[in-house]
Amino acid sequence: MQYARTYISVVFFAAMCMRAAFAQEIPSPSVPSSVSTPTPTGTQAVIPRQFRELSLGMGMDEVKAALSADSLFEYRGEADVSLLPRPNESLIEVSGSSYVRRAFFQFYEGKLFIMIFFMDESKIDHYSVYTSIRGKYGAPAWLSPSESVWTDGSTRMSVERPLAVKYVDSATFEALKAKGQKEESWESILRSDFLDDF
Repeated sequence: MQYARTYISVVFFAAMCMRAAFAQEIPSPSVPSSVSTPTPTGTQAVIPRQFRELSLGMGMDEVKAALSADSLFEYRGEADVSLLPRPNESLIEVSGSSYVRRAFFQFYEGKLFIMIFFMDESKIDHYSVYTSIRGKYGAPAWLSPSESVWTDGSTRMSVERPLAVKYVDSATFEALKAKGQKEESWESILRSDFLDDF
């Protein structure tokens, strides 16, 4: 029973992460006009695809090995791996030590395409993380009260509130977003056909 609750909470969290990521990329018509939208600010350097020994595009076994070898993470093996309800997607969720409180690694077709690191704000603050990243990669491409985003076309890195650093493989993300839009479009056609039956 406890395992089922944990699995459901992990799946729910992953769905919320994806929903939040999609919401940042696709403006929703239901968002009030008073909500600020990010505005472009500057040119970008090459954005890193790697944090320590973990890199976007790695296979699941490579990620497991890197997590096992890194004392920053408390990886427990298969207990930290979950299958997501969407086809071909899985997730590794691990506790962190020191500055990283928790980390999530999302895979599509066996390849890592999202890394999210939630920081321990009692040990490190948003300003320190933001200024360090800005010092290396320049001004963010997008800036809003909730996030700062750096992108170079192949990788998207963001510093978000509450304090988290997210790395996303842009090509995989865009392909999944397009697929999601097609599915949504098909669903609306089916719904329309169904309503026409009345």
